Order: sequence, then structure tokens, then C-alpha cells
Amino acid sequence: MNKKLLLPTLLLFTSSVVFAQNNQVIDGIVKEANENSQLEKLAHELLDVVGPRLVGSPQMKQANDWAVKKYSDWGISAKNEKWGEWRGWQRGVTHIDLISPRVRSLEGTQLAWSPSTNGKAINAEAIILPEITDSVSFQKWLPAVKGKLVLISMNQLSGRPEKNWEEFATKDLFEKYKKEKAEAAKAWAAGIAKTGLNAKNLALAIENAGAAGIIINNWSQGFGVDKIFGANTTKIPTLDLSVEDYGLVYRLAKYGSKPTLKIESESKELGVVPTFNTIAEIKGKEKPNEYVMLSAHFDSWDGASGATDNGSGTIMMMEALRVLKKFYPNPKRTILVGHWGSEEQGLNGSRAFVEDHPEVVNNLQALFNQDNGTGRVVNLSGQGYAKAKDFLTRWLAKVPDTIKNQIKTNFPGAPGGGGSDFASFVAVGAPGFSLSSTSWDYGTYTWHTNRDSYDKLVFDEIRSNVILAAILVYMACEDPEKTSTERSTDLGVNERTGKPNTWPVQTKANRKGGL
Repeated sequence: MNKKLLLPTLLLFTSSVVFAQNNQVIDGIVKEANENSQLEKLAHELLDVVGPRLVGSPQMKQANDWAVKKYSDWGISAKNEKWGEWRGWQRGVTHIDLISPRVRSLEGTQLAWSPSTNGKAINAEAIILPEITDSVSFQKWLPAVKGKLVLISMNQLSGRPEKNWEEFATKDLFEKYKKEKAEAAKAWAAGIAKTGLNAKNLALAIENAGAAGIIINNWSQGFGVDKIFGANTTKIPTLDLSVEDYGLVYRLAKYGSKPTLKIESESKELGVVPTFNTIAEIKGKEKPNEYVMLSAHFDSWDGASGATDNGSGTIMMMEALRVLKKFYPNPKRTILVGHWGSEEQGLNGSRAFVEDHPEVVNNLQALFNQDNGTGRVVNLSGQGYAKAKDFLTRWLAKVPDTIKNQIKTNFPGAPGGGGSDFASFVAVGAPGFSLSSTSWDYGTYTWHTNRDSYDKLVFDEIRSNVILAAILVYMACEDPEKTSTERSTDLGVNERTGKPNTWPVQTKANRKGGL
């Protein structure tokens, strides 16, 4: 054979082999994710059996250990890596009953880190805040809370979502309702401001005045759904009642029926406990000191089971790594999965990882994070990196059209300053990207709510995301080029402030919280 013809022939043969290998891996990923999915089983074990994963709770540690065992069963190395300490607290059973002027079991729960009722029931009258004219009048009223359960939230004009009003009311009635709702909220906020206290200090003032407990309603503007966060009190229980039952008790108190409630809330203080990230790894064969990461926070609030925030992201990343292990067991670069602790209190687990692992941060090919519900990924931003379009577009090209064509890209985009754990990496100039999903009414119905449970997961959408994430990781590992971290000189304008976007500043992890 002519030597001049030999080299192009060999190059053509080599590229054909690589192309065939690429297609074989990608076809395997797609087939496995669709036909042998483990998502439902993973979701059941994590969400139904372990349950919610409040930082500092025994269930958080149980989840960490469960993930390490699950990875081990798949032949994947994983470990729990301590990053800090937190106030340990264990939720117990909550019973809230109206016992006068009639009997009704009420829907509600104690807030996270709420003190218990110390093994006995509280039987007390429920009262509401009076109209506050100034801080002096508030202080004069304050002794009236002694021995009482105090309702400190606004009573909603309607428990129907605005969508419901918009669909069924006349246009004039809908506009009237919106106006009255806005005016009521403004008046309530003004009344609270006249106490001279913010929400936290208001709760503490009532507690210090001898109240038996505090009752709130943090309605999420949807049927049957409340936001469930943490308590501000340290000696008496704080409980959230559903919008319907809060309104019932509020009206009974307002119109002089002197409602009496019986409350039992069991919880345990566990002192200071260690907190962990769970890190899984498939070691790279050619460039083991370069890294491609999957990322999802592991912790949750505990109003329900933390299904879409962020159980969906957790099982997506676990399943993606399981599939990669099966069809791409010898990656060129090292693949890591970070399951982060205490994202809900300020990205603490991922911020600690960034601080503790410069060897990963400085050699990061890419990180892909998912944390906004169960929906299919529909947005991908370049996070302000000048050349992100080059490599992300190259990697996306191998994703099936049915998935890829739904994704809107934005290059170079603006760097995320918070919101989820990718921002911990972006803040130090490492290429972290958010796989942003379609809503499924996430903000209203499942984000930090008492309805964020297994039944809200849409598994076909998560399967689509598994395929996307696995292929992006595979392509990032195989890419002969190292990604660029050059920052764009044009980061756009902040819509809220009207000022040019700037690169976010690194924030240190809170390594000892809740105390």
C-alpha cells in the first residue's frame, strides 16, 4: 500500500472505532435507563422507608449509610465524609385537637427543631394578636399570652389558589379578590411592624411572656399545602396548622368562642451530632486526577418526605452512576457524585467540600447539579464561562433528540450566586452547571412543603434526566480537551437591580449550626 494513503486510512479506521464505541456506550445507557430502571425502588427505599432528611436528624445519617451500602451493592466505592456538626433533633408524633367549642382533629405539625410538650398534653385557649397601634400597646398586651396558645400568622381571605379564582370567578370578582388580598397582607405586615419586632423576635417575646405555645400558618398558596421550616422558639412548641384549620381556630378566637386546643408533640434533642456528605467514585484510568461530577443535595426539610427537594435529584444521580458503572466502568477521568448535607441552611455541605478539596476544584472538567423538582431538564446555562458553549454543545450533541430538543441553552449566561450546590463551585471559578427542570408546580406544591412525597414524582421525566446526565458525564470524561474556566466579560444585567451582573464571592460553610 502507498504510505501516503496509509495514514489517512488509519485515522479513518481509528475514528470509526471510537465512533462505534461511543454509540455502543450511549445506546447502552439509553436502553438500561429505560428498560431496567431502579428509580422506583430507590425512591421507595429513600423516601418511604428512610423518609425526610433534616440536617442533624437520625434519618439524615440513616440516608447517608443507605447510599453508601447501595453504591457498594453496585460495586461502586462510596464513603461518608464529615464536614461539620449540627444541632441534633429527632421528630416525633404530633397531635393537635380542637376540644372546645366542638371536637375536631386538626391538620398540622410541629416545626423542625421545635421544643416538645415534654411528654404531656397542653390544654390551652387559643388567642390571636390584637390590632397593634404601636410597640407600647403591644407590650401592654403581652402579659395576656400567659398560658395561652398564640396564633401569630395572618388569616387568609380564601384557601383557594389564585388559579382557582381566575378560572371560575368573573373578571371583576377576581380583580376585587386580588385587591382585597393584597390590602389584607399589607395591613397585617404593617401591624407586625408596629410591634417593633421581626418574626423571630416576636415569637421569642411571646415565649418569654409565658405562652403555652405558638401556632402559625405558612400557606403555600395551593390546595392543602403549607411550607414547613424551622421553629424560632426554644422552650415552647411551635406548630403549623393547615390554612383551613388555622382559619377555623382564628375565627373562633376572633368572634369570642374561646377555642381550646389539646396539643401533644414529641421530639428529642440529641445534642451536637456530626454531619456528612456522601461521596461516590469511579476512578479514572487515563486522567485520574481530573474530575467529572454529578451533584445533588441529600438533605431536606421534614414536612413530608423530601421527594422533589431533593429526593428526585438524589436518585437521578445514583441511577446515572449505576448505569455508567455498567456500561462505562473504566472512564478516562474520575467520576464523582456528591450528595450534599445542609444545602437547605446555605449550601453548607458543598461549600465545605469546595474548601476541603482544592485538588478536585482545580481539576474539575464539569459538575452537573439537579435540584428543582421532578420535571425533565429544560434549561442549561453556561454560568458565565466564556467558552461553555463550545464544550456543552459538543456533549449535548450525543443526547437523544427527544431529550436534547426540549433543552433551552443560554450562553455564556450569568454565574449563579446561590439557589443550589452548583453555585458553591461557580463561586470559586470551577465549571459547575445546573440542570434546570420544568416546574410541575414545584414552587407552590412541593418545594419545602407538607406534600413533598413519593406520589409527586414523575418517574418518566426522571428517567429522561438520568439519560441526559449519564451521557453528559460520559462525553465530558471522553473529551480530549480540558474545559476552559475563562470568564465572560459580558455577564448581562441583573433584572432585579438593573445593574451589571458580577461574579459571586465565595461564602464559607457554616460547620457548626442550629445551636
